[in-house]
Amino acid sequence: MTVKRIVANISTDALSEVRAFYETLFDLTPVMDLGWISTLATGDVMPVQLSIASEGGSGTPVPDLSIEVSDVDDTYQRACAMGLKIEYALTDEPWGVRRFYVCDPSGKLLNIVAHRSA
Repeated sequence: MTVKRIVANISTDALSEVRAFYETLFDLTPVMDLGWISTLATGDVMPVQLSIASEGGSGTPVPDLSIEVSDVDDTYQRACAMGLKIEYALTDEPWGVRRFYVCDPSGKLLNIVAHRSA
């Protein structure tokens, strides 16, 4: 048996607002919309990963989702331009990532992360 995909499901009564947030901040594209569920994607093939944590690192809470981006500084600027509250400042972590936390409109805590070049 091989796991082919893991999908994050976000429960919300504000589907269009949450969808717009992810489309705007992360350039995600709708690949399915049934009215009661909307699935967004990049079209890229990514490895299946599941993290299990007791804390978020550096004393932060465990985020609901971690989203790796190619340019975390650009994504941070976009988040600020959208007027989003930054929950954890843009930080270079000792384990080799640069990241920040923000909440989506449904209240999910997002870890926006990029791996630093060595």
